[in-house]
Amino acid sequence: MTKKNVIIIGAAGRDFHNFNTYYRDNEDYNVVAFTAAQIPDIDGRKYPAELAGKLYPAGIPIYAEEKLFDLIKEFDVDDCVFSYSDVHYVKLMNLGAMVNSAGANFVLLGVKDTQITSNKPVISVCATRTGTGKSQTSRKVIETLLEHDLKVVAIRHPMPYGDLVAQRVQRFATVEDLKTHECTIEEMEEYEPHVIRGNIIYAGVDYQAILDAAEQDPDGCDVILWDGGNNDFSFYKPDLAITVLDPHRAGHELEYYPGEVSLRTADVSIINKIDSANAEDIVTVENNIKHANPTSQILKAESTITVDNPELIKGKRVLVVEDGPTLTHGEMKIGAGTVAAERLGAAEIVDPRPFAKGSLIDTFKKYTHVEQVLPAMGYGKQQLKDLEATINATDCDAVIIGTPMDLNRVINIDKPTTRVHYDLHEVGDSNLETVLTKFIAEHNLAK
Repeated sequence: MTKKNVIIIGAAGRDFHNFNTYYRDNEDYNVVAFTAAQIPDIDGRKYPAELAGKLYPAGIPIYAEEKLFDLIKEFDVDDCVFSYSDVHYVKLMNLGAMVNSAGANFVLLGVKDTQITSNKPVISVCATRTGTGKSQTSRKVIETLLEHDLKVVAIRHPMPYGDLVAQRVQRFATVEDLKTHECTIEEMEEYEPHVIRGNIIYAGVDYQAILDAAEQDPDGCDVILWDGGNNDFSFYKPDLAITVLDPHRAGHELEYYPGEVSLRTADVSIINKIDSANAEDIVTVENNIKHANPTSQILKAESTITVDNPELIKGKRVLVVEDGPTLTHGEMKIGAGTVAAERLGAAEIVDPRPFAKGSLIDTFKKYTHVEQVLPAMGYGKQQLKDLEATINATDCDAVIIGTPMDLNRVINIDKPTTRVHYDLHEVGDSNLETVLTKFIAEHNLAK
């Protein structure tokens, strides 16, 4: 039987997982290449032989997605497997049409062929868009389970932008571990809030090996918590699926891939940020949940904000630095830092664009909806230098850090800074405590 030639269309995350779970060691297919998008400087390398398995002793090359049409012709490709997240359906199907026109099939792998089963109870926290509040929801779930004396190990959606062999299985227990693993800002934004609370979190490339390690964690493991990334669906088969939705982007829950998969597979749907969203948008999201997944339980929550030094905001000209992915491919114009500036009476939110340096000039050109805020781009050392230079060049009185991790730890800011923290606060009688108490009883976890 002739093998099918395959290209996996990715962005250094879901693509590697789809390969590992479906194509690695599968004699029916020949994966000739990965393509890369969304993240800078991840093309031009290889998925290494050490991770690719016996069928790929030379590894698998990774090309820029812009070369996809020509690659299909060059390698006589049969299937192109779309494998990244937070993509509008128009863009998704534009890409599908291009793949079809080049002669290949456009493939989307589902939960049956890609979700791994754990021997521990699994709770997944996913979302319909980047920046909805997954991380604060994951923290709330973990804190609630800890109050029941349960040991929770979190596993984070992948962000392997460095040495893939070294990143095969990563365990983070302290802030020092972030330095050891040479984490990017995006990684630190997700891992740091866990480790400073004393939670163990795993990530990496090979999610079967990661699960094996997490289940046997030396500190113990009663429950696995899947802390999702972007709007991807869980890599593990969940026993309780939680999906977070954002009324600031009402309607997007039915317009972006694979966020709608996360919505349709949710046991619990949380409408977050109701304290800062319009009432009609909240209703729209609630109606869309009922339409797409009528059996899902609906919770509503506020994203509550606290500020370290509010006196640095009131009456001041401030630069707001927000979470990078939330602003870029998450398409948000504001984040928690902007909300804090407005609520605490900043005299002016300074436009950072005239002061942008290096790669951030290109970021503003590419993401034209980003205007009055600075995205914390830090996928590599040069981007960190550009971020530092841009902040220090900006004419302002103070800097509001709206990212989940403290930028002062990785760059030198020559102005007063204040951090914004945000937590999930459910509103109404239905809450996560009730949901998780039922989950604990169903899985005989009570201690």
